[in-house]
Amino acid sequence: MKRQIITIDEAKCTGCGNCIPGCPEGALQIIDNKARLISDLFCDGLGACIGTCPEGAITIEEREAEPYDERRVMENIVKQGTNTIKAHLKHLADHGENLLLSQAIAFLQEKGMEVPDYSCKEGDVACGCAGGIVKAFDKQAAAVEQTATGKIASELRQWPVQLHLINPNAEYFDNADLLISADCVPYSYGDFHRRFLKGKIVITLCPKLDKDIDRYIDKLAEIFRLHNIKSISIVRMEVPCCGGTELIIQKALEKAGKVHMVKLTVISLQGEIL
Repeated sequence: MKRQIITIDEAKCTGCGNCIPGCPEGALQIIDNKARLISDLFCDGLGACIGTCPEGAITIEEREAEPYDERRVMENIVKQGTNTIKAHLKHLADHGENLLLSQAIAFLQEKGMEVPDYSCKEGDVACGCAGGIVKAFDKQAAAVEQTATGKIASELRQWPVQLHLINPNAEYFDNADLLISADCVPYSYGDFHRRFLKGKIVITLCPKLDKDIDRYIDKLAEIFRLHNIKSISIVRMEVPCCGGTELIIQKALEKAGKVHMVKLTVISLQGEIL
């Protein structure tokens, strides 16, 4: 069957092992100083390991692969202890994989094992995918400090903004200062328009949820080939899965045969510049 599954660029992989803790399912191992996908059966294709790779060696592709087997995964996970079980259950819950989650819980119950509390607590090492951690922020104090200054004008200069919809031939890319923003950033950073968007052409994307990353790379490469881009800025969230944003831009520049300085800004979950 065809499905989403990770692939590892062996030439880029340094064998650092950062990806291993990000895969509680046990699909990855370091073999001969390289990260290896040891079994299609263990890889759920959700990509929690992507943002932990400092070399950008891990991506998601759609290819023929054995169906993911939750029971086989659980047989492997229970050997690793409670924290690994919690991380796996939280990982499934964060991504809305309710059917797989129910299968995992059923497996534990069949084995007479306690189902651990997999709700994420601040500082918990078994919180699973950081991009899906549920948090609530107290904004009341900040709101008291703000003074009403009237209507704030939008700094948006073009439409559409989502990379799926953008036409690479659009004239507004000529001599543009380009802002590439992860989808969540404008919701987290309150002064997004004035701090980042003003005077720029914007492209938005999500390296975690958007499926056709290769098409994104091709489209960005075409923009870089067709237009003189004055500057490129990236603004993304701090969560590991958002780290794929830089990799997409890097690959697009390489494909276009262009070399460009890129300014990166990372935003915390509470809307602060890191």
